Amino acid sequence: MAYAYAAMYPDKVDRLVVLDAPIPASSLGMRFSWIRVWHFNFHGPDAERLVAGRERIYLDRIWNDFTGDPSKPDEATRNVFAATYAQPGGMRAGFAQFTAFSQDAKDNKIFEQVKLTMPVLAVGGEKSFGPLQAVIMRHVATNVREVVIAGSGHWLMEERPAETVALIRNFLDSPDAGQTATRLAD
Repeated sequence: MAYAYAAMYPDKVDRLVVLDAPIPASSLGMRFSWIRVWHFNFHGPDAERLVAGRERIYLDRIWNDFTGDPSKPDEATRNVFAATYAQPGGMRAGFAQFTAFSQDAKDNKIFEQVKLTMPVLAVGGEKSFGPLQAVIMRHVATNVREVVIAGSGHWLMEERPAETVALIRNFLDSPDAGQTATRLAD
């Protein structure tokens, strides 16, 4: 959503931060990530029935597939998310996020015809999208700063929260957010 917003309202966005996620149906993003995003097409009443009462199993599969550290998210966090999704309508709402990707893909095909000019911080987890996050963003933006967080998977805020927050804060506060590449060490 952040990319689409920045593409639609570039005069309202000074800087954009994208954390380890491809742009839906971007010609680069989806080509490289399709094999890992099976859950984008897993939705509807049958999927809801399959997951009902097994929300934690479903979520564990997604967390485990995308983590750099198998202990992240921790048990307490996983339990809170599973309990939330187990509430009536919870999984339907969760699935709806991915169901919307087909429309996002159509919209983004139009948006990517004009590159973003504001500074963009493209952060990838080393064990997830890594430097590919910046490759994807350079396809749609002209001023991209690349950062790969070592040892992390997709769950940057759960796996490396202090580093991720500091990185974002520094980018947003920096008077010069020009093109640079960074790799955060373990």
